[in-house]
Amino acid sequence: MTVSSSQNLASLVRQEIAAIAGYVPGEQPQDAGWTKLNTNENPYSPSASVVNAITAACQGRSLAKYPDPFANQFRAQAAEVLGIDPRMILCGNGSDDLLTILVRCFVGAGDAMRVPTPSYILYQTLADIQGVPCEKITFTDDWSLPSTFAAPCTEAGQPVKLAIVPNPNSPSGTLLSPEQLLGLAEQLPCPLVVDEAYGDFGDTNCLELVRQSERIIVTRSMSKSYALAGIRFGFAVAQPAVIEQLGKVKDSYNCDAIATAAATAAIADQDWLKKNQSLIRATRTRLSNELRRFGFSVIDSQANFVWCTHPKRSHKDIYEALKKNHILIRYMVYRGWGDGLRVTVGTDAEIDVLLSTLGSILKETK
Repeated sequence: MTVSSSQNLASLVRQEIAAIAGYVPGEQPQDAGWTKLNTNENPYSPSASVVNAITAACQGRSLAKYPDPFANQFRAQAAEVLGIDPRMILCGNGSDDLLTILVRCFVGAGDAMRVPTPSYILYQTLADIQGVPCEKITFTDDWSLPSTFAAPCTEAGQPVKLAIVPNPNSPSGTLLSPEQLLGLAEQLPCPLVVDEAYGDFGDTNCLELVRQSERIIVTRSMSKSYALAGIRFGFAVAQPAVIEQLGKVKDSYNCDAIATAAATAAIADQDWLKKNQSLIRATRTRLSNELRRFGFSVIDSQANFVWCTHPKRSHKDIYEALKKNHILIRYMVYRGWGDGLRVTVGTDAEIDVLLSTLGSILKETK
């Protein structure tokens, strides 16, 4: 009886949900002994001030009360660091939460959204959940966007109500200039979301563009550059009138008190961020050069990972061989485009382990 009831209930799920595979995150082994270079986590511990802030947030009856629904403590601190109005910031449970809010807010029945490909595969999942088409426009050979990205409707005729561009892009690590993105926003008939999850590792960013165009919305994550992937905190930057509308869509208390305290302390410690950026960029250069020495084609990255392909070896076989040696990287396949390997920039010691093992694998498979 219980089994039958469960089956009947499952059959009542929306058809759009039943039909999708769902987003599959990178592997997260819980046992020790792994060299983990597959999900772009920061390999270093966060600022010491973060631990102190979390401890303070747990004192007294703090956790017995609901948190500030708009995380105003963070908004004030981030506004000071970034030189913007606090009213231009909306906080979320990671930047994925903010992307969900944006899709729900701007794309309705009969509408469509547009993204580049290859890029972040969650965009398609968010469109599927919303029950709307997600048109993918292929990057050009130099990782720019073709003029068709600014078209007002999809090829099937649906109006495009939201466009998202990851910048730096994943998996390529490439970066479009602020000038390119401002020009794109001026041509599009809808908001342009610049997903800057890896923005702190790049040479430029688009925060200043938010002041220049109401159509540009920037999303940021605290997971990567601030080493807070386990906390889940992100924020969006847009003009105040846009933030006010987005606030209607978010969950009532989407940022808990501990996450807010941790993120506030992290963004306040800009000295820590600058040191971390320097470490990641130096190791990124070393990793790229060594992979090229092994015969890989490596795109110059502006993120905390590198994308590489090998002209003679199976990417999947390399991934599997590394996994057997307890080293995780990301093997990625994009329909109609191809496959490759994305490698997170770890510590120098972790990269040493990767390169040593990779060298042995390539010799064995000649």
